[in-house]
Amino acid sequence: MTQLNQYGQPVGIPLPGWQPLAAPPAIALDGRFCTLVPLSAAHSAALFDAFSRAPDDRDWTWLGASKPTSLAEMENWVSGKCHDSGLVSYAVIDHRTQQAVGAVCFANIDGQNGAIEIGHVTWSPLMQRNVLGSEAIFLLLQQAFQLGYRRVAWRCDSTNLASRRAAERLGFTFEGCFRQAMTRKQRNRDTDWLSIIDSEWSHVRQALTAWMSPQNMDNSGCEQLKLRAYFANESKATPLE
Repeated sequence: MTQLNQYGQPVGIPLPGWQPLAAPPAIALDGRFCTLVPLSAAHSAALFDAFSRAPDDRDWTWLGASKPTSLAEMENWVSGKCHDSGLVSYAVIDHRTQQAVGAVCFANIDGQNGAIEIGHVTWSPLMQRNVLGSEAIFLLLQQAFQLGYRRVAWRCDSTNLASRRAAERLGFTFEGCFRQAMTRKQRNRDTDWLSIIDSEWSHVRQALTAWMSPQNMDNSGCEQLKLRAYFANESKATPLE
């Protein structure tokens, strides 16, 4: 519904109780398949082992950094995340092994306006094609909206179709492309922006929670119904017998 001010001009909806937010605290976020814990130097060896399982460095094509080729390089990469005051950085701990298998951050934290971004998403082969990545993003979304953030953003290189599709699969809405937004590795980067806002979170949360529930997904992460079924029609999407 359009809001009009005293001059008959269209304006944004009022937020009379809005107060700026603090940055998310660096605390563990527990899930069914993984836990997010504050990233530290102690995770370097496990992360180096996890990322070294990839046969090449194609997973790092669109990232700002290059794939670490030694434990020392991994330690420097981790240190950079940990000491960046603009990030709240997490290691993804696989419950099956209790080892770090990926990293992800809250970034561009704008508590004044209640906006935050999920970024620096760096999954190892141990997180690909299984539920760990989806649950890790769910845990961050849940934390952000519980803290009162109004908008959670996701941005990616416009040529990184896998990243955009992953975000859309999880309920993010494509907003548009910022052309020539930055340079990366001596290449132009157009940036795609996506987001989930607080009014959409209930629908997204219900779909993700039902999809990952024991009624649909067993302890090894095997699903009965695809996530898209829950987004398509939550009320009719029930696990197959």
